[in-house]
Parts: sequence; structure tokens; C-alpha cells
Amino acid sequence: MNGSIKKLIVPLLATVALATTTGMAQAQQKKTIALVTNAAADFWVIAGRGLEKAQKEHPEYDIQLIVTNEATAAGQRRELDDLLVRGVAGISISVDDAPHATEELNKVAAKTVLITTDSDAPQSKRLAYIGTDNVAAGRQAGEEFKKALPNGGKIALFVGTMDADNARERVQGIKEAIAGTKIELVDIFTDQVDSAKAKANMENVLVKYPDIALLSGLWSYETPLIYDAVKAAGKAGKVKIVGFDEDQRTLRGISDGTIESTVVQQPYEFGYLSATNIIKTLNGDKSWIPADSKLIVPTQVISKTNVAEFTAHMKELLKK
Repeated sequence: MNGSIKKLIVPLLATVALATTTGMAQAQQKKTIALVTNAAADFWVIAGRGLEKAQKEHPEYDIQLIVTNEATAAGQRRELDDLLVRGVAGISISVDDAPHATEELNKVAAKTVLITTDSDAPQSKRLAYIGTDNVAAGRQAGEEFKKALPNGGKIALFVGTMDADNARERVQGIKEAIAGTKIELVDIFTDQVDSAKAKANMENVLVKYPDIALLSGLWSYETPLIYDAVKAAGKAGKVKIVGFDEDQRTLRGISDGTIESTVVQQPYEFGYLSATNIIKTLNGDKSWIPADSKLIVPTQVISKTNVAEFTAHMKELLKK
């Protein structure tokens, strides 16, 4: 993943090319539902599997996964504008920069069913949020820090951007969990979802802070890069790693003992619930929306004790 991510639109379980003009016309009449990501990662491939399940259940819709061509508010704005021009019936989006995206999101909400997933924009007129309680997930990670560093130590956090609600909320939860301990957060390093910059950040931290005790990547692509950086520096086992999400290298690092644990979400449910609840709304049913407009999907900690079973499950989900 880097700053020049190519745009990808994935029609999910699309009907095999239709042989007749009549069939093509029918396909064109389907309403479209789209899930817009904030980056490219296995996380969103898994969310796409959830969309595929929804597509099987609702063949009358065209359900798409759209991976943004750049992980910025401006990039997402272009994707949303394109979807509005296409007249899509519903959109779910992982918001990259909520404060700067609110005006655009409100424009979208006025024309189609809009929900957020993975990263929220609570000040917008989105119908609901489907995803993780990221403050709670941050606390879970913070508890893992305390297990890894019972005597305290210096830690550093890495994330694509602090403009995203999920990043800010995870940091909040981490700080709450480590408050009153001897764990010291030296800094939070951002990389704008650029793998090269992320890698440089990690390498620089390992040099600048020779006594750093733990590194944590808050987004899915960063923990594997930390894994690589720590191993390359010859500090595997000396510098602890706790991450987020279920990248295959993250799981491999847990298996070989280089990574302590990772807090995983349920992106499959994000995809499935986004599509099916948009469809419910289009059919006049809003009973699925909680009173606080947040449909929370629980997180789980993956460590040495359960990584083998979880890895097997992920491999199944990632099969093409």
C-alpha cells in the first residue's frame, strides 16, 4: 500500500456476462450499493466477502467494493461525486478525514442512503455507523501493552493519519488504558498511508530511541511493516509489538513470537451489515438503527493461544 493506490471497483459476484440484450437491460436496471474504503488492504478484501454474501442474498442489487485511488479526504470526495453522478442507491464509507468531509457527506446524505463503517463522521448527516467502538478497541490494545510491559517502558504509535476518527479514538483508548502506569508514549507518527514513509518512521524510531520497548501500528498495514523493521534491526523479541487487524504477516509474527498480539475487528460483518442494512432502509425499514445510531461490532484479541485457528479462518475468507 502506498500513496499512489490505484482505483479499484469490484463488482461482487456479478452475473456472468449476459448473452442477450434483454438480460443486459435488466442488469442495468439494478440499483447499485457501494462500500468506499479508506485504503487498500486485506481488511477490505474480507469486507468484500461480506458484500458477496449480501449479493447472493439480494441479486436484485448490484453491490460493489470501491477502493479509493488515494487515502485522503479529497480522494474520497472524488469517489463520492462519481457515485452520485452514477445515481447509486446507497453508500457505506470508511471516512478518512471526518472534519473536512462533513460537507461532502451531507451532500451525499441528501441524495442517497449514507452510512459510515470502520471510521465514523458523527457530525455528518449519515444515517448510522456500523463498526468498532474504537475507544474500546484502543483500551484493549492498551491492556495488551500492559501485559507486554509489566514494568513499563517507552512506546511509539504509528497510523496513517490522525484526521480519521478511528485513529483518534484508538489513541484515546490506549491513553486511558495506560494512564497511571510506567508506560510512556514518546510520540505518534503518521505516514499518510504511504508504506515507504511508514517504514522510514519505524526505522527512525528504532534509531532515535534505542531504549524503545514497544511499537504499535493502529491500521492494518503498519504492524507488518513494524514486524519487518524490528527484525531487520535485530531487535525481534527485544522490542515488543502489538497491532491492529489481521494482516497475514501480523498473524505470522504472532505465530513466531515476534508480535505479542493484535486487536482484530470483523470487516466481514462491516461489509455484510453495510449492504443488508442499506437495503432494509431502501425498503422502508429503519428498525435496525440503534438509538445512538451506532451499530457496534465487537473486537477480539488474537495472541499465541488462538492465532492458529484464527489464521485458518482468515485464509478461508481470503480465498478467491
